[in-house]
Amino acid sequence: MNYVFGPVPSRRLGFSLGIDPLPFKTCNWNCIYCQLGRTSPLTLERGEYVSRQDLIAEVSQVLTASPPGEIDWVTFVGSGEPTLHSGLGWMIRQVKALTDIPVAVITNGSLLYLPEVRDELSAADAILPTLDSGNSNLYKQINRAAPRFSLDRLVEGIDLFRRMYSGKIWIEVMLIKGMNDTSEALHEIAHLMKRLKPDGIHITLPIRPPAEVEVQPSDESGILRAKDILGEITHVSIPITIEAQAMGDGDLGERILNIVTRHPMQENELQTLLTNWSAQQIHESIEELYDHNLIKMVELDGTNFLSSKAAKYHDKTGQPVE
Repeated sequence: MNYVFGPVPSRRLGFSLGIDPLPFKTCNWNCIYCQLGRTSPLTLERGEYVSRQDLIAEVSQVLTASPPGEIDWVTFVGSGEPTLHSGLGWMIRQVKALTDIPVAVITNGSLLYLPEVRDELSAADAILPTLDSGNSNLYKQINRAAPRFSLDRLVEGIDLFRRMYSGKIWIEVMLIKGMNDTSEALHEIAHLMKRLKPDGIHITLPIRPPAEVEVQPSDESGILRAKDILGEITHVSIPITIEAQAMGDGDLGERILNIVTRHPMQENELQTLLTNWSAQQIHESIEELYDHNLIKMVELDGTNFLSSKAAKYHDKTGQPVE
């Protein structure tokens, strides 16, 4: 599978079938916490990055093969910012024509200021935009967006979308220790939330290798503070350890690469996940991927994660992790 992965067990969306409409790390933000590493270069223009027809054909194949009740949501997400694909609206509507399963889009929200993007996303059942800060300086520090994007433009876009959209808007906040989990920073976010009126606020934590090594997840006191300040619609969405299921048969190495490219994982997690293969087969396949220079090991707090070789991480001295 080139574009479809999962179903992914999620605290937010149950079992979600992921759709990735982009080549690896096609994004207009360079978030310090991104588990896919740094964005280089930033992508500024919308385009037909992958074939929309091929993508929908793959989605149709998976939906046809999936037993009833196995998938709770079909979710556009993946290797960057999905609204950069100019055919996103068409693809959402095609999926809606294929199935009654609701469709979600996980987006940074940066392009919602564009009327055409708002129209495209209006076909989905739920939109999950990002709002990690309530002031411009912190927005620049955390999200490191391309110069044409600003916090004001982000908030304006979400606000305009809220006014015309009848589906659910669940805003995501990545809570980072010492940055946006302070009382001041959270009150600034809460002020904007009153304007945006989301149906829910989802607190997430950077528990996998971030683009910048200094990024740490907020602690228990920070999480409790966030829930208190942001209000009763706030839910903590700590990612489930196993973030993707193996689907069907196929080449083991390709399957492992497909998983760790989107969700860096430990080897023991892959062993729990890929139950059709032995631990020895999985280990040998990982070694083969190493030999072909397709994956690498990234350390976070003493734990080793397998990741795509293309992902750009840096150590404490600022040197690239090769």
